[in-house]
Amino acid sequence: MRALAAIFCLASAPALAWDVTLGPVCVLTSETEAATIELTYDPAQPLYTLSITLAAGQWPAAPAFQMGFEGPYPLTIGTDRHVLSDDGQTLSVADQGFGNVLNGLQFNLIARAVSGSASLDFSLENAPPAVQAFRECPPFTGA
Repeated sequence: MRALAAIFCLASAPALAWDVTLGPVCVLTSETEAATIELTYDPAQPLYTLSITLAAGQWPAAPAFQMGFEGPYPLTIGTDRHVLSDDGQTLSVADQGFGNVLNGLQFNLIARAVSGSASLDFSLENAPPAVQAFRECPPFTGA
């Protein structure tokens, strides 16, 4: 397990890009060699989700998940309401409010996802414009 955690720490690489897609469900993504991080917002619910999918390996089962942000506005948030996919490669969290997550992504330099002994870093170098666009997701107008 320690080897797996070391791989997560060492395998983190700068994000090539942060991409946003606006629509009925808005999506913010970034992919590194180690993992893909994806945030979605469905205004009809309203519901935010955060999913981190490993390129290889599995997230360990753990009682809590934390996301830390390093930079000008450091912040650490956590939850015990995370879930793992059946294959263990994806860790997900859903909530009606993600203001702290969006602030962390937009105003810092590094995001660190931690679950049990696993830790994974994402560069936030190119994130601010995409996060700002994601914040402007069109509201639900009814069906």
